[in-house]
Amino acid sequence: MRSIRASLILVAALMLGGCGYNTLQTQDEATTAAWSEVVNQYQRRADLIPNLVNTVKGFAAQEEKVLVGVTEARARATSIQLTPELLNDPEALKKYQAAQGDLSAALKSLLMVTENYPQLKSDQNFRDLQAQLEGTENRIAVARNRYIATVQAFNGTVRQFPSNLTAMVFGMKVKPNFTVENEAAISAAPTVDFNAPTPGG
Repeated sequence: MRSIRASLILVAALMLGGCGYNTLQTQDEATTAAWSEVVNQYQRRADLIPNLVNTVKGFAAQEEKVLVGVTEARARATSIQLTPELLNDPEALKKYQAAQGDLSAALKSLLMVTENYPQLKSDQNFRDLQAQLEGTENRIAVARNRYIATVQAFNGTVRQFPSNLTAMVFGMKVKPNFTVENEAAISAAPTVDFNAPTPGG
């Protein structure tokens, strides 16, 4: 009896492996890991913002609207927690993307304003924060690209025969991918040209 049960388990394992079950599990884990890295880099950016805002405020307190805009955009972006379980919800992913996109736009506005303040642009603390922010934006772009690639691989396996049958049996569905209308604009790291001429400078 035991040998029959063991044989049935072995046959079932071989069938699941041959039908893409293991591949689906591996790719699902890869998408979760890739998403964790995206979230990690967005959090790194969010952590830099208070210091950046405070530094700018020290030189350009009159730019209150821009400073408040960045602070509010950061609050909205960090208030949305997108767990791996929610990644299968296109609406939740869209809200998360929109909040991060708003924060990217607010940061670009802040960096454009700094062009009018030569003393701020030459401040070492600001320059360090700017370099860290640019590096983080690059890491975000890399992490997002990796996530997009892992989702594409998973979705391909979910759609291909015979793994699509296995996916159907285990309730695995195509995952929404991380894209936005202005993908190229949002993915671009904000830049500040420290040598650019300033008004009245």
